[in-house]
Amino acid sequence: MIRRNLPFHLTVAIAVCFVLCLANALALADPVKNIVLVHGAWADGSGWKGVYDILVKDGYNVSIVQEPETSFKDDVAATKRVLAQQDGPCILVAHSYGGAVITEAGMDPSVAGLVYVAAHMPDVGENEADDGKRFPSDLSKSTAIKKTADGFTYLDPAQFYEYFAADLPAEQAAFMARSQVLNAADNFKAVITTAAWRSKPSWMLVAAKDRIINPDLERWYAERAGSHMVEVPGASHSVYVSRPKEVAGLIEEAALHAK
Repeated sequence: MIRRNLPFHLTVAIAVCFVLCLANALALADPVKNIVLVHGAWADGSGWKGVYDILVKDGYNVSIVQEPETSFKDDVAATKRVLAQQDGPCILVAHSYGGAVITEAGMDPSVAGLVYVAAHMPDVGENEADDGKRFPSDLSKSTAIKKTADGFTYLDPAQFYEYFAADLPAEQAAFMARSQVLNAADNFKAVITTAAWRSKPSWMLVAAKDRIINPDLERWYAERAGSHMVEVPGASHSVYVSRPKEVAGLIEEAALHAK
């Protein structure tokens, strides 16, 4: 067999192509490294501490939004303010009412994927209060939601453990009850104008023993959106606090696959 050397220019072209293909393959293998966490109603960002610690240890850059809960518009603006600080693509994560917030804020170009943790996931023209009527929660049938004279809601501290945090130590739930951020009642009726999950990949973690949002509603949201769904048996609405490994694991899965 006669073996001929390839022309120099062809050899260079093949080498360049190989390098570019290798670079593309490596880029596809790299996970998104920025994570933005958004809390829900009657809570603040401190509940993410366990998830934050795991993600940081695993090499992620994590930011936490502190929503004022004074209006839906204010909460979306607070989220966008943190998104603007991201250096590169990010995974936007929310718990509970925060799901409505990231649905609206998630069209930001920095957002590569969305993770809903026991969260609402309304569509355009919907609000979480009406969506909740599809599958009423135990909370909606209770007297646990209280309202201030100026239109802010909170959970009765005596019933907080039962509805919000039944899989946490009672002492921890008691502290959360007494440190809750009061949420403007109108926030639950805020109508979504743009649904980020319709154009971006999404993940849903279902808390199987959630009494704030009916788990069947969480499953319905995920099915409608075509979300990647995982379920945590025995988890309360406070799954983001009580099960940080499971929550962080789903976020890292999203970071690996959202491009």
